[in-house]
Amino acid sequence: MHPTSFSVAALAFAMISTVGCSAEIADSDIEMEGEVGVAEQAAGNGAPSGAHYGLNIIGTTDKNPDMTGNDGHRIFAPMTGSTKILLKESDDFAVIDANGTDGSASFCLPNPDPDNDGTTAYSVYARALGTPGGSSTTTTCATDVTTGEYVCSTKQMILVRNKGKQSFDNVSAELLYIYADLDGDGVEERYPLFDDSLQDYFWQYDNKGLRLAQLRFYQHATTVP
Repeated sequence: MHPTSFSVAALAFAMISTVGCSAEIADSDIEMEGEVGVAEQAAGNGAPSGAHYGLNIIGTTDKNPDMTGNDGHRIFAPMTGSTKILLKESDDFAVIDANGTDGSASFCLPNPDPDNDGTTAYSVYARALGTPGGSSTTTTCATDVTTGEYVCSTKQMILVRNKGKQSFDNVSAELLYIYADLDGDGVEERYPLFDDSLQDYFWQYDNKGLRLAQLRFYQHATTVP
């Protein structure tokens, strides 16, 4: 996968060809991604303007959520509890397994930083929506190819649904990299998703009553620590 293959045209196609919604969340909260192919204004919500791919992580108490109309922009997670969102490298964004209530879901996304120079090929923004009071913590993890043990990043995406308007934050460092001391020298290293030093990357999604975690992937760079 090369960063140059991640084009605006491909992004727009991925959005237009897939639409997601849910009866559990208010219609005003769920993005209808097929309508976001043209540039939009950020309107003070903290996100950039422009086309993007949206992913909705929906908290539910239903162990068998209705998958009718599930076309690739939503993942169901336990309302209270944890699930693994397995990450697969691809040229495009796509939900492969939308039902995370059984312990795991699956999501495809491009390599964000093949050279590990700290500048991403795309950026991720997130906000909490739904009924006020819930929160979630997402940690990027993988398996150490040498020891076979799980390695999780020291950086986490923490979303809290407070009252009032919710703004997007840039969570590229938290979701696209693992920060960990693999070599035991006391210094934390940075590993982008799909770096060969690790394998079987996933997001550990721990939910405490958050109805909706809304992610947006934009084609612009972020420089991370």
